Amino acid sequence: MIKKVFLTPFQKFVKIESLSGILLMLATIIALVWANSPFGDVYRELWQYDIGIITKTFEFKKPLILWINDGLMAIFFFLIGLEIKRELTIGELNSPKKIAFPLVGAIGGMVIPVVFFLLLNNNPETAKGWGIPMATDIAFSLAILNVLGKKVPLSLKVFLTAFAIVDDIGAVLVIALFYSGSINTTLLLVAILMLAFLYFLSYKGYYSRFIMFFFGVIIWFLFLKSGIHPTVAGILLAFSVPISQKIDTSTFLNQLENVFNNIKKASVLKKPILSAEQIQSIDNLNDWSNKFQSPLQHLEHNLHGWVAYFIIPIFALANAGVLISGTENLNIALVTNIIICLVLGKGIGISLIVLIAKKIKLIEVPHDISFTHILGVSFIAGIGFTMAIFIGSLAFASTPEYIDSAKIGILIGSLISAIIGYCILRFNKTKAEQVIIK
Repeated sequence: MIKKVFLTPFQKFVKIESLSGILLMLATIIALVWANSPFGDVYRELWQYDIGIITKTFEFKKPLILWINDGLMAIFFFLIGLEIKRELTIGELNSPKKIAFPLVGAIGGMVIPVVFFLLLNNNPETAKGWGIPMATDIAFSLAILNVLGKKVPLSLKVFLTAFAIVDDIGAVLVIALFYSGSINTTLLLVAILMLAFLYFLSYKGYYSRFIMFFFGVIIWFLFLKSGIHPTVAGILLAFSVPISQKIDTSTFLNQLENVFNNIKKASVLKKPILSAEQIQSIDNLNDWSNKFQSPLQHLEHNLHGWVAYFIIPIFALANAGVLISGTENLNIALVTNIIICLVLGKGIGISLIVLIAKKIKLIEVPHDISFTHILGVSFIAGIGFTMAIFIGSLAFASTPEYIDSAKIGILIGSLISAIIGYCILRFNKTKAEQVIIK
């Protein structure tokens, strides 16, 4: 029963994220090749092409890359918000005991890389990039663990997923607090009032995806114009989606039986269309099905494919294309700093903090996870990519000359982290030879 309820959905999640990681890698390679090819100018002009709405009294247009980074990524953050709410209420983060292990790892994985960055940085203009090495790309990370197959226990994948979700919470807070612009309090207050209204509806058990979409677009726009990055709106909006079903399984099965009997009794037309009784029964079936489904779970399920297979690859295609011919325009110090922070900051930070927390009995590590597992997954967590590039574009929005340097540091650091983490786990000893953390 536990395997059906938890493991199977989780394994499906891992499978989706793994394929997303492969698409992400392909999109990155295409972007790099395209940007450094004879058609590189086309690549750069494409993403700077203005798209929007222009009337006599209203104008709202943005470059295509900002529609992706501010618009599509808001949907990505909305999905993250749904995952965070699910994990905090019924998942791997819904109790102090469950959250302790990934929380400690995430703290080490965020704090130590930031400390490394600030200690190594000697340029005040690049100091704004301190948030870049905090993030972990769950798609790439889970893709590598999936390739390793039975070399890693399922509990390690659960840890990485929970860790990445805690990591995402930290990244969202950093974006909201440190990488937003000057704030228009009036617009922000209106947005908060609209969110409060949606939260009230959710508290009362009412949910309509049409109302949420209508309010969501307005809230996104208000956040954008208020100075708070609009992706934060995606996170906050997700928390307005109820997680509870309106009816339980027993009630649904009884109603399903009634619908089945009604369809059997309904008249059947000779024409290839439904009779009025059949239509009524189908409508009843849809109504009961909607009541039986968890709104959050249903929405998360429908969005996951779009985000994993479209939004994230498009983000990579638009953002990963950096010029790598020559180093005269690169800030080598920034590139090196980010590489060190992603590779050593994550590798040392996570494994060391987890080991210390285990020694002082602050956390419990599953019995099938060895210290070698922790060390390997700590380096794999150095794959920053999606979130790191996103934070980099925000950090250096006012100094774009550093963006390419940041991206190259992220790409190289993520690649080195992936190779080291893979090798540690791939050539790990058998379970009988492993030294379990004591």
